[in-house]
Amino acid sequence: MGITISRRVASITAAAAVSGLVLAGCASDEGSDTENTAEGTSSSMMTTSSASETSAMESDPAGMLVGAGCADYAEANPEGPGSVEGMAMEPVATAASNNPMLTTLTSAISGGVNPEVDLVDTLNNGEYTVFAPVDDAFAQIDEATMQALQTDADMLTSILTYHVVEGQATPDQVAGEHTTLNGAQLEVTGSGDELMVNGAGVVCGGVQTENATVYLVDEVLMPEE
Repeated sequence: MGITISRRVASITAAAAVSGLVLAGCASDEGSDTENTAEGTSSSMMTTSSASETSAMESDPAGMLVGAGCADYAEANPEGPGSVEGMAMEPVATAASNNPMLTTLTSAISGGVNPEVDLVDTLNNGEYTVFAPVDDAFAQIDEATMQALQTDADMLTSILTYHVVEGQATPDQVAGEHTTLNGAQLEVTGSGDELMVNGAGVVCGGVQTENATVYLVDEVLMPEE
């Protein structure tokens, strides 16, 4: 009788132990599932937030504009390929060709000034920040230098690539020193409508294109020799 009871107690104890292990395993699995669900939700929220910011930028290309000349430009070019919205739909070299303030720059990067210098494919393929001198900026360069650029491909290439930085920098990110495609440094100072690039004023900045952020500047930037 005593032996039977002992065996029964042992059996019950063993069963309880097994049940405890099973329950513990279930609790562990539930905790793991909960953690995985939380991680998945967090990742989803981050992805959604990033996508929302990108979508907002794309839906309102004028939302980040800075510079005293932006309003006048938008008023003069309210629609079409040269408008702020139109430029956002094209890669940067193509977008620049549609901008009525960048005709000289467009000519310079596409072989119009010097047939040996054509940067269109380079600029249209990649992510860049471009400091684009307006036509009035090129008009300030003396005639002798402009004539030299027509025959000196290295000089023209050096000047043009000095206006381009890899990666896109929005107006609230652009201040600081940057290494240009030329290899030399340029410096952006100030903020908002007071941005300056090596001392040149920003006419209108934060202009979006398909692959670049553009800052129209009122001087041609010259790299140090």
